[in-house]
Amino acid sequence: MANLDKGRGADHRDSALGPGARARALLDTLTLDQKMAQVSCYFPTDVTDTADFAERYPHGVGEVSCLEARMAESLDDVAAFQRRVQEAALAASGIPAIFHMEGLCGAYLPGATSFPSGLARAASFDPELEREIGAVVGRQERAVGITHTLAPVLDVSRDPRMGRHGESYGEDATLAAAMGAAYTEGLQGGDRGGLRSEAVAKHFLGFHASSGGIHGAHCDIPERSLREVYAKPFQAAITHAGLRGIMPCYGSLGGEPVSGSRRLLTGLLREEMGFDGVVVSDYSAIANLHTVQKVAESLADAGLMAMSAGLDVELHLREAYGEALRDWFASGKVEVALLDQAVLRLLTAKFRMGLFEHPFALEGPALRGSFHQAEDKPVALRSSRESIVLLRNDGALPLAGGVAKIAVIGCHAANARFFFGGYTHLSMAEGSLAARSSMAGLVTAADTGADGAAGPGAGAPPVRNVPGTAIQADDAPIFDALLARQQPGIRNLFEELAARLPAAEVGWAYGYPIAGPDESGHAEAITLAEAADVVIMTLGGKHGTSSIASMGEGVDATHINLPPCQETLIAKLAALGKPLIGVHLDGRPISSDAADRCLNAIVEAWSPAEAGAQAIADVLLGEHNPAGKLPVCVARNAGQAPVYHSHPNGSSWHQGESVGFPDYVDCPHWPRYHFGHGLSYTAFEYSQLRLSAETIMMDDAVEVAFRLANAGQVAGTEVAQLYVRDRYAQVSRPALELAGFRRVALEPGESQEVRFALRASQLAFIGADGDWMVEPGEIDILVGASSDDLRLQGVVTIGRGGRIDGRRRAFWAA
Repeated sequence: MANLDKGRGADHRDSALGPGARARALLDTLTLDQKMAQVSCYFPTDVTDTADFAERYPHGVGEVSCLEARMAESLDDVAAFQRRVQEAALAASGIPAIFHMEGLCGAYLPGATSFPSGLARAASFDPELEREIGAVVGRQERAVGITHTLAPVLDVSRDPRMGRHGESYGEDATLAAAMGAAYTEGLQGGDRGGLRSEAVAKHFLGFHASSGGIHGAHCDIPERSLREVYAKPFQAAITHAGLRGIMPCYGSLGGEPVSGSRRLLTGLLREEMGFDGVVVSDYSAIANLHTVQKVAESLADAGLMAMSAGLDVELHLREAYGEALRDWFASGKVEVALLDQAVLRLLTAKFRMGLFEHPFALEGPALRGSFHQAEDKPVALRSSRESIVLLRNDGALPLAGGVAKIAVIGCHAANARFFFGGYTHLSMAEGSLAARSSMAGLVTAADTGADGAAGPGAGAPPVRNVPGTAIQADDAPIFDALLARQQPGIRNLFEELAARLPAAEVGWAYGYPIAGPDESGHAEAITLAEAADVVIMTLGGKHGTSSIASMGEGVDATHINLPPCQETLIAKLAALGKPLIGVHLDGRPISSDAADRCLNAIVEAWSPAEAGAQAIADVLLGEHNPAGKLPVCVARNAGQAPVYHSHPNGSSWHQGESVGFPDYVDCPHWPRYHFGHGLSYTAFEYSQLRLSAETIMMDDAVEVAFRLANAGQVAGTEVAQLYVRDRYAQVSRPALELAGFRRVALEPGESQEVRFALRASQLAFIGADGDWMVEPGEIDILVGASSDDLRLQGVVTIGRGGRIDGRRRAFWAA
């Protein structure tokens, strides 16, 4: 803790000093109560009523939650809230608070831009676009004084049972590293006249590998996989983007809850990975050490465990970092130096952010001018378009001109709320109206037993479930009123198609709900389809939050396929002999035997957010040529999970050369759709692979070049993918590993040489002795359109290897 000495005797108001020195100088002036205040958080349940702040936080506060801005009526109300609480914090201690908010899919602010889910954006394979999205989110949050953005989500996710599957960048650590580092650069690269944002990446570490796909459950992850795979996106964001914030996950690793693990939060994160920023808790995660995971005998013990581990600030309530822990510091039972270390990190962040000079939200025209900019909605539309994956197509798409009658079937088609997945502004606001909250640390009126109302909002509807399920129905007018207030004038898919095809007769039938066996709408749908030339079916569940969702935070499932009500209607409609097109909306990819057997085309649209209707219609009508690629392998059923392309040699569908049959007794070992798969309305040809060297050393790179041509009749974009395979190694290595990717736009007949620089250090792994190393040997170089469609192959030999610094290795081929 030598850094605690920097800045002694200086004046923290001297802006010529660096953030660390100013923080040290300020720390020296603080009382114990002021220090404890800095590791605490204020959580207002209503942003229009913060009168309790001064009494509850007389010594100031470290962080302020802006979650409940999700229900604010206007941007001015949020700015007024921020200024009011910040003034009170400054009056109490002279130290500004950090205001934090989620940012995965945009801010929870009136008029904020909403973006597709993380899994959807990963399908774009477009880090440059992700950088732009991060920049928009950061700018909009900074406008109202929010400088801690709880994003990106850097979890590697290989289990579609988990309700938060859709928040991630998918199954591959290289893709997640490139996308997450880009988002972090975009968010942290902005500057509002000296006010800067810091990203808080989550959920460190291995969160999505939880036992049974259950939210917050323990994880059994081998140490090598933990460091090579699950830590890779975090390391890339630290190394490439200067990531400044980390949020540990709720779960345990090897019996250690991450929020209380010094081995993980100090030994791995800070000492091995080189992280030097702030670690904040997930909501109530420190208290969970006592109340849930039972590793601490009291809240104070939990607080001491977490702070000793390296967790700096407790969110969202003052529970474990409370009076009992304060008394331990006061009595000398615990050295105050431990508290000083946490406070110093937070104060340093506040000086880095520019909060002491720029503590307040903007107002009036300046607020709106900074918040709303012309490029925001085009970025959202581009993201929605690029996220769409064409999974199959026998020529049914794009829709031919002159189609006279189109039947649109499915509950999703007539309500734009289904476009907004978990951690969007709309889904969070919807969750406040639900009967039960699934978000950790939050409750609704029904959770606390208040008169059976469906949440705290006035006029919330009585609770009614989707037939045959435990999912609360959300078809009451109050939910649609919320959409109208947040997204005035937004079209659903049925309305978009009707408006875009004025010469056609476009009809809609409900058909089925989001889940369960209810077939009461089948007859009407069949009648509509019988009179149509083409049938478009919107399929899937509801990716959102709380008891109205079929997946989301804390909303996990053992069934990952389409519900029976949808599966059976697909089969019934197939008997009509009409072209059937499926459009899937959800937080996990479509997995359906009936869809594969019966549908002429399948469009995976994920959770496309505010531009969803336009983007989907653009693809259906051929006005946008889809280029999205799957960021996950698609399991055939939950029993097959996890199934992923980078499994170790001798595993999964490469097990067949070992003892046993090459398949399950009831289905194949290989996935329904492979990682990287995605079709186009044109065709691409790969040729002329060239490697710049046959042999490289551990500090070298090899240039991988090839020619990509558009051999079709329309313009298109191909996501060309580079894979590697270590032929032999001292430990089991992946059967195939994504090394790089490039989006290449080509006109019909056009070709282009594509180049990757593949560094030997990217091929490093944890050796048998536990150190990062590059091992000599032969490496297969493979190029193609997906992990299952590899067109070109070469080999490069690493002639000399050795140990390397894992922090400075390459993470993707540039």
